[in-house]
Amino acid sequence: MFTLQTHKTNKVILEPLSHKHLNGLYKAGQHPIVWQWVLINYTKSHDILKEWFLTQAQFNKNEQIVFAIIDKDTQQVVGTTRLFKLDKFNLSAEIGHTFISNDWQRTYINTHAKYLLLKYAFDELNLVRITFNTHEKNQKSRNAIIRLGAHFEGLAYKDRKLSDGSYRNTAKFSIVDEQWPDVKSQLEERL
Repeated sequence: MFTLQTHKTNKVILEPLSHKHLNGLYKAGQHPIVWQWVLINYTKSHDILKEWFLTQAQFNKNEQIVFAIIDKDTQQVVGTTRLFKLDKFNLSAEIGHTFISNDWQRTYINTHAKYLLLKYAFDELNLVRITFNTHEKNQKSRNAIIRLGAHFEGLAYKDRKLSDGSYRNTAKFSIVDEQWPDVKSQLEERL
């Protein structure tokens, strides 16, 4: 169902993640604030990043596509995001596992990247539901998801075990196909 292809706006390029992006991804992940709410910092070292790329980023290409996020003007890799948990029967997927370099947060990068993923999901894959999940306490991420036009659905308690052994409560959001035309229009105005 997935076609590995590049998606572009006038400011952002999403390319299926490959070995050529790893050095840029390593540089993008060096500020510790990037990893405050992410389950694992896979840019701690080049070796960890390569292991993550081979075992996590390449996991089951029928269920996910991992993208490098590239700033079009500078050609700099500024992070990564993915479309995953594809459910071909229910026509749904999740967008997430996103990290954006600290220098590029609160810029146009996230809006453009998520617009491209949503457009691909709804307009090309004909999905009917996209889910977004984040840590209950990650207000920055929650605000960004709401700005995209997603609707808060509630909390999933003790949803994921964190590296320190504690559990995270997950804030769940969604966009469904009936909402997509309005969300798309609003995002295109912001692009």
